[in-house]
Amino acid sequence: MTIQPEARARLLGGFLLLALGAWILHTFLGFLFWGLVLALTTWPVYRRVNDWLGVRNRHAWVAVALTLVIGAIILVPLVYGVTKIIDEAQSLAKMLMAAQNSGLPAPGWLKTAPLAGAWLAELWTSSLGSPDAVKETLHLLQTGTAVAHTRDLASQILHRTFGLFVTLLSLFFLYRDGEMLGRQVLSSIGRLFGDTGVRYAEHAVTAVCATVNGLVLLGLVEGLLLGVGYAVTGLSHPTMLAAVTGVFAMIPFAAKLVLAVCSLVLVASGQVAAGVGLFIFGILVILVAENYVRPMLIGGSIKLPFLWTLLGIFGGLENFGLIGLFLGPTVMAVVLSIWRDSLEEVEKQEMQSTRSSCALLGNGSDGGTLSI
Repeated sequence: MTIQPEARARLLGGFLLLALGAWILHTFLGFLFWGLVLALTTWPVYRRVNDWLGVRNRHAWVAVALTLVIGAIILVPLVYGVTKIIDEAQSLAKMLMAAQNSGLPAPGWLKTAPLAGAWLAELWTSSLGSPDAVKETLHLLQTGTAVAHTRDLASQILHRTFGLFVTLLSLFFLYRDGEMLGRQVLSSIGRLFGDTGVRYAEHAVTAVCATVNGLVLLGLVEGLLLGVGYAVTGLSHPTMLAAVTGVFAMIPFAAKLVLAVCSLVLVASGQVAAGVGLFIFGILVILVAENYVRPMLIGGSIKLPFLWTLLGIFGGLENFGLIGLFLGPTVMAVVLSIWRDSLEEVEKQEMQSTRSSCALLGNGSDGGTLSI
């Protein structure tokens, strides 16, 4: 079958236009993918709210309401964290201004820190113990470089804020037109790749939802439980620490770093029993969550072994950043599904070949037949 020149021209033109569109949107592809992830994972909630309210022609209002709720869930912790960081930065600035006049003596608990307490106290005294040492330390920090980093940070905050707006905007349109877009995408995949392609697409959606449940939701639960431990042991800002732990818990084994730092702070301040108790409690929570609950949520839904889930998460993080947390396991799930289909196809062909051989042998033996 030959392709007509007009058809070739249309294919080439369509490919060039798609490439141009991808190049124009490449800066926002990550934000659009975040909107898709949020839409896929919260779609059952959107459908249930629609069914509960009984709205038919006004489902856009439900999309607006749910988008605003998700935006608030994302923004409120971020605003709280930024506010706390600004407060701490102001306190640090006042402390440094006072230290330039009278120095900053080492805290008493620093000397009692295990193993390196004396060395840390001596380092503190030589760096911040006198006004001259404080001025020299601040000079080494290069104020001009700090200002440049502050400008870069402000630029990144502005970019991320606009990216959040793009994510929520795409989420609204995915809610409003999700059913139509889903039918169109599955129809296009079916025409291009057949029923097998449709099954792979559905498998990818299941993988995204399972990854969100296994990473985000479980990470938030870990942060909540460890936040209770932070509050009980008397750590300052337990809510902030719980939020940081929940974010780090989305990355396998990263929550242990936050837990270890918090436990060491308690031990260094003289609360050895509280620090050890917090560490044991946190380790038990993390081990149960990451070794039992998370593999069941992710691998059980998409039939992906935990090793490949872990490699997909780490590989996705290394190559795609935070969005790789969801993209990595999804790609691994589809690849493993293709691999299993190929093995099943080979087994079917071997069984058919064996049956054909047995049938030929049966037909050739004294007119008898052998049925298998």
